[in-house]
Amino acid sequence: MAEPLKIALAGLGTVGTGVVRLIETNAELIARRARRPIRITVVSARDRGKDRGVDLSGYAWDDDPAGMATRPDVDVVVELVGGSDGPALTLARNTIAAGKSFVTANKAMIAHHGLELAAAAEQAGVALKFEAAVAGGIPVIKGLSEGAAANEIERIYGILNGTCNYILSTMEDTGRDFADVLAEAQRLGYAEADPTFDVEGVDAAHKLSILAAIAFGGQLRFDAVETTGISRVLAADIAQARALGYVIRLIGMAEADFSQGTPRLFQRVRPHLVPFDHPLAHVDGATNAVVAEGNFMGRLLFQGAGAGDGPTASAVVADIIDIARGEKGVGFSMPAAELRAMEPATTGHRIGRAYIRFTVLDRPGVLAEITAAMRDAGVSIESLIQKGRDDEAGEVIVAMVTHEGPESAVSEAMRILEGADSLTAPPLAMQIIGQ
Repeated sequence: MAEPLKIALAGLGTVGTGVVRLIETNAELIARRARRPIRITVVSARDRGKDRGVDLSGYAWDDDPAGMATRPDVDVVVELVGGSDGPALTLARNTIAAGKSFVTANKAMIAHHGLELAAAAEQAGVALKFEAAVAGGIPVIKGLSEGAAANEIERIYGILNGTCNYILSTMEDTGRDFADVLAEAQRLGYAEADPTFDVEGVDAAHKLSILAAIAFGGQLRFDAVETTGISRVLAADIAQARALGYVIRLIGMAEADFSQGTPRLFQRVRPHLVPFDHPLAHVDGATNAVVAEGNFMGRLLFQGAGAGDGPTASAVVADIIDIARGEKGVGFSMPAAELRAMEPATTGHRIGRAYIRFTVLDRPGVLAEITAAMRDAGVSIESLIQKGRDDEAGEVIVAMVTHEGPESAVSEAMRILEGADSLTAPPLAMQIIGQ
């Protein structure tokens, strides 16, 4: 058998220790599939003395992760530190500059710097692998770049953040409000102490921008992802959606338009109403799911655990196995120089139905004010429900579903009502996803 592939591992958190356990537990199987042994030779983390539940005594320790790239006993560097810049980015640049392949689970770094790193890796003749950066253990990047390579992808969308999905599905099952379920998710370890990146949609936006680049052959445009999180979704919204035949899910969606001279890219993360009979409606808990629609393959659904030590470590080690086999590939399914520049697509022309919720004072004339704004903006109302709030005296929830129409009309109605005395909170609009 060939010489072992020697691995440096930076970061020994949940995923890092999962990688150690996986490589040790399945060493013989991995060696057969990789056609050579894979061995960790050196590790690095912030706290050398911390008990991580794995035996690290057989590995060298390096207090300087950035220096791991130039060690003679390292062939591949695995980065599990996190963060879009700082030590993770320095390690990535150093590794590639040293002519060594680089594996990461760091979606923020890839979303911000992936194009630069991919170009550098291609020039150096090394691999840049990041399967674990999107949807944990689901092989969606490999599925898009290899399995669906012959297809023109028309649309890609899905549930890309397990924390948000856990919160929304728990609200759905229990009838509790967002703040209460978030606190529970933090106690159980599903949500970070500072959950902003998750609940405000930033984490999902990082992942969506990566998937869009792979699916459409475009340059990364994380800065162009329109992002709205779930923090304003009420238990009343969940209940109304259920009554109408929907569940609420945070959906990342991307579409490309090549019909004009300059390719345009639509990217958005936002809570949506999903019909009961849609595959994404049945994705509960911390699960992730990605739907890709191609011109010949039709609809593909990738579903599985989107986080956790085992699934994410599995994706990391799968990338390492590819490198051991000599399968370097390119970062984004085609050479970085061939990725097309794509302008952000405007969303106002998009046609669809929407759910709109208003929290208003319970007084005469309020409903007439809302419906007048809808009329003046050209929004046609399909159904309307008014319901009092048990916890807020004098407040009423007014929820409506629109007929199909341009999103710009809904935005105009929101503009007309902006600052209205009768509204006690800004309205919330959620698109209704198609079948």
